[in-house]
Amino acid sequence: MKLATLDITLFVIYVIALIGIAAWVSREKAGHEKDTNDYFLAGSSLPWWAIGASLIAANISAEQIIGMSGSGYQIGLAIASYEWMAAITLIIVGKFFLPIFLKHKIYTMPQFLEQRYDHRVRKVMAIFWLGVYVFVNLTAVLWLGALAINTIAGVDMMYGMIFLGLFSLAYSLYGGLKAVAFTDIIQVVLLVFGGLFLSYTALNLISDGAGPIQGFIDLTQQLPGKFDMILARDNPHYMDLPGISVLIGGMWIMNLSYWGFNQYIIQRTLAAKSLQEAQKGIAFAAFLKLLMPLIVVLPGIAAVILVPELAKPDQAYPSLMTLMPVGLKGIIFAALVAAIVSSLASMTNSVSTIFTMDIYKDKRPNETQSHYVKVGRSVSLLALVIAMITAKPLLGNFDQAFQYIQEFTGFFTPGICALFILGMFWKKTTANGGLLAALGSFVLSIVFRQFWPELPFIDRVGIVFVLCIALAVVVSLLEKKGVHENAVHLDEVQFHTTRGFNIAAVAVIFILIAFYTAWW
Repeated sequence: MKLATLDITLFVIYVIALIGIAAWVSREKAGHEKDTNDYFLAGSSLPWWAIGASLIAANISAEQIIGMSGSGYQIGLAIASYEWMAAITLIIVGKFFLPIFLKHKIYTMPQFLEQRYDHRVRKVMAIFWLGVYVFVNLTAVLWLGALAINTIAGVDMMYGMIFLGLFSLAYSLYGGLKAVAFTDIIQVVLLVFGGLFLSYTALNLISDGAGPIQGFIDLTQQLPGKFDMILARDNPHYMDLPGISVLIGGMWIMNLSYWGFNQYIIQRTLAAKSLQEAQKGIAFAAFLKLLMPLIVVLPGIAAVILVPELAKPDQAYPSLMTLMPVGLKGIIFAALVAAIVSSLASMTNSVSTIFTMDIYKDKRPNETQSHYVKVGRSVSLLALVIAMITAKPLLGNFDQAFQYIQEFTGFFTPGICALFILGMFWKKTTANGGLLAALGSFVLSIVFRQFWPELPFIDRVGIVFVLCIALAVVVSLLEKKGVHENAVHLDEVQFHTTRGFNIAAVAVIFILIAFYTAWW
């Protein structure tokens, strides 16, 4: 399929406008040169609406739209648990984690680990995150984004990856996090409205023009099995989403790790004007997450009827776009690319932040602020080049890239969660205990995968998390050091939240109860 002239025109307008707005946002006052706070933390100036939109823009990318739609095609609405559970996870992060992080005035998650534990923990986790961001996250976004462009516009995969990389650099390389966060407002608006248009049109097609509501009713009647939120043991996809464990098991660990301790997500909250502003942004993002299944999962389910003969589930979303009318197709294509490049920009900025502030600055502590900013920009470029080269060998053979990413990160997230949660809330956790939990997570996960292969990976994540907690506690007690010298003193942390945040939290909980009651 080729895009019509109108579609291409709308897309080009979007590209030019985004680059222009990013350049305007990134401008500096005469005589002022960007320092590390400006480049990596947007000068600690982000308002709530920019934080909330940027959190979603960083999260919703190719692996989310293409991958989760593919899982919706294959599994059904149950995959939406990742989205809806994330909404309440964000509330938890805003209430209990953010006050601690902002009190410590950090740039990166590894920096917090050094303040709480020691330099070894910081260095090990910095290297780990660099590897994951470059070889898992960046490669997935580039590969799936190029796959979408290939399906929609017929552009060669490598050229598609080069375009996405250059586009993300064009609007984010100079301005850093400030350019990324403020342009994410445009990205999210385009993403939401483009996604809603796609769902509306797909449902209208299913109902033969009788409207989206009738289309949704027809869809639930024709594919009732696709609307089970809690899968039974005899479901062929139970291994991916093991029943009630989705609500009370390892998915909590996956979500807490992603939303609470993931640099390229949490970085925009670290750049907030204040704790209250960050919490308002978190609440805004939580409501947007409740909306996401309508945008990224429902189209995949609709594709089962509209384009049933797909070679791979991950082709569902791009194939559905080929059915859209001229003009609308260009808007949806721009929305898809918006999601991709915003995540690329966020990831490369976080890679450059971790490398510069946690590794390079440690080796060369006396350089100028402008020197560190230049290093950060160079690292952003290098990370994208490496990801382009390794994308096809790593992801070319996977049918559901979203599930691949969850499976891979599931090896490490239990240990990461144990490391942070014990570090924040148990004063006796030692550096050796925390580090052993983090490293032991991978070993324990491999052992379970090898000797208990029938155990669903989400259940495995939950079990390994408990074992990592136990391991860290035992080692810390055996060292007999008492309260760690760098322990977080919770009585000095401001956990009080505003009435608005509390109302938002209650509303999110009640909406989730309604969703799960309707589609249990």
